[in-house]
Amino acid sequence: MCSAASNSKFSRIMVAIDGSEQSFKAAEYALDVAKSFGAQLYAVTVTSVPESYRLKQEDVLKKSGEMADSMNDAKMWFEKFNHAAKLDNIELRTELINSHRPVDYVILEYAEEKNIDLIVVGTRGRSRFKKLLLGSIASSVVTYAHCPVMVIR
Repeated sequence: MCSAASNSKFSRIMVAIDGSEQSFKAAEYALDVAKSFGAQLYAVTVTSVPESYRLKQEDVLKKSGEMADSMNDAKMWFEKFNHAAKLDNIELRTELINSHRPVDYVILEYAEEKNIDLIVVGTRGRSRFKKLLLGSIASSVVTYAHCPVMVIR
């Protein structure tokens, strides 16, 4: 059982941000929850990087450009988010993770490594594929997380 459940207090909250409107709503909500509990907040963006040995040279160059764009976008999101956290005296740690592993796996692994008490995610992200009620990443995080998950619409 998660330590947050037994203490009814969250001390380490993580929010996954991917640039979608839902992830920004989740980030705002995570700020409010962190402020309410005096919790440390972790904001994570995961960029999916295909394994290069499977790509042609022109694909590697294209993906490199896309990754650079994603990283720049994430830096802008984090700067804005960091400013909002400072205004509320919230300790914020931001993390941009590039991985060839599935995004949901990376989020779950990070949450376990950092001993996160609560994960906050948006209902759907930037991917074009949508499930009926939840996006595939949110659904997987809800299913496999070691701690409570708050899904924000």
